[in-house]
Amino acid sequence: MSRFIAASAIRGAQGIVKEADNLLQDALKKLGPETPIVFKDTAGGGTGYHLPTIYGLLGKKVEKLGDLPPIIEYAKGLVPPVPREDLWMPYLGETLDAGAATLYAFEAIEGVRFAMGQQPEKRDGFEYNGPINDAQMRGWGIQMVDGRMPGFAALVGAAKSNEVAVKIVRELQSKGQLIFLCSTSNGRSITDQLREEGVEMGYDTFIVPFGSDTISAIYALGFATRAALSFGNIEAGDFRKILLYNKFRCFAFVLALGPVDDLKYAAAAGAINYGFPVFADTVIPNILPTGITRYEHVVSMPFDDIAGDSDLEKAERLVQRCIELRGIKIKIAKVPIPVAYGPAFEGEVVRKADLAVEFGGKGGMCFEWLRMKDMDDVEDGKIEVVGPDMDSFAEGSKVPLAIVVDVAGRKMQKDFEPVLERQIHHMLNGAEGFSHQGQRDITWIRIHKNAVAKGLRLKNIGDVLHTCLLNDFGAIVDKVQVTVYSDPEKVKGLIEEARAVYKERNARMAGLTDEAVDLFYSCTLCQSFAPNHVCVINPERVGLCGAYSWLDCRASYEINPNGPNQPVAKGACLDETMGEWEGVNKFVYDHSNKNIDRFTIYSLMNAPMTTCGCCECVMAVIPEANGVMIVSRDDYGMTPSGMTFTTLMATVGGGLQTPGMMGHGKTYLASKKFIPVEGGMKRVVWLSKNLKEELEEELKEASERAGVPDLVDKIADGSTVTTVDELLPFLEEKGHPALTMDPIL
Repeated sequence: MSRFIAASAIRGAQGIVKEADNLLQDALKKLGPETPIVFKDTAGGGTGYHLPTIYGLLGKKVEKLGDLPPIIEYAKGLVPPVPREDLWMPYLGETLDAGAATLYAFEAIEGVRFAMGQQPEKRDGFEYNGPINDAQMRGWGIQMVDGRMPGFAALVGAAKSNEVAVKIVRELQSKGQLIFLCSTSNGRSITDQLREEGVEMGYDTFIVPFGSDTISAIYALGFATRAALSFGNIEAGDFRKILLYNKFRCFAFVLALGPVDDLKYAAAAGAINYGFPVFADTVIPNILPTGITRYEHVVSMPFDDIAGDSDLEKAERLVQRCIELRGIKIKIAKVPIPVAYGPAFEGEVVRKADLAVEFGGKGGMCFEWLRMKDMDDVEDGKIEVVGPDMDSFAEGSKVPLAIVVDVAGRKMQKDFEPVLERQIHHMLNGAEGFSHQGQRDITWIRIHKNAVAKGLRLKNIGDVLHTCLLNDFGAIVDKVQVTVYSDPEKVKGLIEEARAVYKERNARMAGLTDEAVDLFYSCTLCQSFAPNHVCVINPERVGLCGAYSWLDCRASYEINPNGPNQPVAKGACLDETMGEWEGVNKFVYDHSNKNIDRFTIYSLMNAPMTTCGCCECVMAVIPEANGVMIVSRDDYGMTPSGMTFTTLMATVGGGLQTPGMMGHGKTYLASKKFIPVEGGMKRVVWLSKNLKEELEEELKEASERAGVPDLVDKIADGSTVTTVDELLPFLEEKGHPALTMDPIL
C-alpha cells in the first residue's frame, strides 16, 4: 500500500497522544490525581468496565486521574516516526500500533473530560449520549445473538446532504444495524443533519450520537471491547482474544462521510485493529488485501461515482456495498408497505405531539388474536379491513381495533398459537412510525403522523403479518389470512370470544409442568457471543433472556430442526429434588465445549445453570441475610452485595457456572419451581423495585403459594435499602421468613 495512509495515521496519532498528555497534565494540576473517572451516559447509566478499551486491551483499571500517566507513556511508545509518503509499505504493523495508541489517547481524553464534568457533551442545545451503559449493552444482547441486529455501523463526519444522511441511516436501520454517530466534516456532523430533519435518536431507535468530535468514536470501540469481556468471558488484558473475538463475532464497520483528515485516519487504524473495515464516500487510497480484517481493510467508494440516477439511490447502494464488503448476512424480508421496515424501529416512541391515531391503551380497546384453522378455511394473502381506515380518523383520536390472524399449516399445532401470537409485537414494531406495546387484550398501538402521510393504512398490518409469519415460520405455517376490525361494534363482539380463548390457553399452560414432559429444550443462540453457555429450558422456567419459553423452543425446533433449540431428553433421574438428569448433564457437557459436566435445574447453590450476558436478572446470595437478592438489568443502582448489575454480570456472565449466583428471566420469579431447593420465594430478601412493580400480581400469587401472603411487603428494594447494614434491620422489622430458615450456606 501507499505510505500515504500510514503517514496520515501516524501524524494523527502523534498529535492526539500529545493532546491527551497536555490535557492530562493540566487536569492533574487543577484537580489532583485522586479525582475519580467514571463513564456515564446521558441517562446516568454507567459501565463497570472502567475505561473499557484500556481495561480490555491492557488489563489496566483506570479509576482516577492518577491512573492515566502510565497509559499515556505507553501510548507514546507505540507511535513510530512518520514515514515518507512516496514509498510503498508492505505491512500494516506500524500503522496498527499508531491506531492502538490513538484509541488509548481518545479514551484518556474522554476520561479527563468526565473528571472535569465536560461529558456527556452538550452542544447547541443538544445533549449527546456519551458512552453506552452496560445495562443497555446487555439489553441489546439477545438481538445481537439471534441475528435481528447483525452488526453495527460507525458513521463518521457528515453526508453530502441532509436527505442523503437520512437515507443512509434509514437503510442501515432497515437492515437491522446499530448506528453510532460521531465527528464532523467541514463543521457539520451527521447528527446535525438528522436533527434538522426531525429524526429521533437514542437507544430506542438504534441511533446513538456519541459526540461532535472524532475522539468520541472511542465509545464504539469501548462497546466492542465490553461485548468481548461480557459475552465472550475473555479476561481483561488478553488483547489478542478480544481483537479476534470482534473480528469474527462482532460485525462492525466504519463509514467515513466527507473528507478524511489525519485524526480520522488514525482512528480508522484503531478500528482495523478490531477487524473492523473502513469505507469512505470520498477518494482515499484503498487497502484491499485481507488479513487483519476478514475482507478488505480500507475501501474508497466516491459518492458521485456510485451508480444511480439520484443521490438517494446512490446512498442506498453505498449502504448495500458496505454490508456486502463486511460480510453481514441480512435475514429481513422485504415487507410491502409504504414506510421503512426493520428491527431498528422496534423501540420507536410515538409521542403525543406526533400522534395520528392510537388503538387501545388507557380507556381504549385493542386486542390481537391468532388462531389455527383448517387449510380449506384460510385464503392465503387475503387481507380485509372492516371499518374506517387511518386516514379518516381525527388526529390524535383513540379508536377500538381488533387484529385477527388465521393461520393454517400441515405442521401447525394448537399449542403454537400463543407462540406465534407473541411475535405480532416484534413484527408490527418493525414498521417505521408504528409503536406496539402489550399483547392479547391489553395491546396498545400508536401511529405517527408521518407514517400516515406516507400512506400507512390498516391493510398494511396484514401485509406485515402475512410476510413475516411466512418468512419466519414457514416450516409450520403455509397460509396466513388477516382481518383488521376498526368498527367499534365488531370489536366489542369479538373481544369476548378472544378472551375465552385466552382463558382456555392459560388453563392449558398451567397444567404444563416439568414432570409432564420427557423433553426439555436447549437454547444455544448466545453461543455466538458466549461459546460455553447452554440454556436448558423447561416448562416451568423461561430462558435467561426472558424471550424463549419451552413452547417457543418446541416451535423453533419444528421450524428449524438444525437450529439453536434442540430437544434434550431428560434420561435417568439422578436427583429428583435437585432436578438433575443424566440426559441433561450429557447434553450440557457435549455442548459447552466440555466445560460443564453437572447441571441442576432447581438449585442455586449446587451446580446451577450457566449464565450469559443476555440475562434479564442476576440472583446472588446475601449470606448476612440468609437469603438472596435479585437485581434487574434495568436497575442502575447499588445493591446490598456492594455490586451493581454490571459488576455482578462481570462476575457471573460469559458462560460461567457460579454456585450462589445465577442469571435468569424475570418471570422465573413467579414459577412454582423457583429455586425450590433453597426454599423458593421465601429466600428473596431484596428485589429491584422495577421488578416489584412489573410483576406485582404474579409475585402476590407466588407469595400466597409460599404461605406468606404479605411476603412482597417484607422484601426490600433499592428505594429503601442499598447496603447490608440497611437490609438487616429492615428484614428484622418486617419479620422476613428468611431470617428463621435453615442456613443457605
